[in-house]
Amino acid sequence: MPKQNQKRLRVLFIALSFLGALLILFFGLRTFRAFKRFEGHQPPPISGELATNAEDIEDWMTIPFISRSYGVPPEILFDALAIPANENHKKSLKQLNDEYYPKADGYVISVVKATVQAHQPPPIPDLPNGPNPPETTP
Repeated sequence: MPKQNQKRLRVLFIALSFLGALLILFFGLRTFRAFKRFEGHQPPPISGELATNAEDIEDWMTIPFISRSYGVPPEILFDALAIPANENHKKSLKQLNDEYYPKADGYVISVVKATVQAHQPPPIPDLPNGPNPPETTP
């Protein structure tokens, strides 16, 4: 093999190795940022099971996500916030707060939490172990 071809192959190998390393770095950083962004977030409830603790609501969530998770119709949440539903379905609570209430930090999330809590069914009281036996007198 002539020396010129070996030199071209070596340059090509180095260039492709460098490009590969750049791609690994680029996508590795994107993956790291994605994991960091969602660290500590609760997974959505299992299908058919509604979440009950409104304190778990975070500012990255959207109104439709909260609606499905907590069983509160989205119209009620949008009405409580006094914002239109159209074109706001894909916006997070933080984005809605920044757009509609920029001077009231945390307003949207607090209203959503209060609305969800107000529409939760009352807790089921603990029942005794069984019916009380009738009292008998000797």
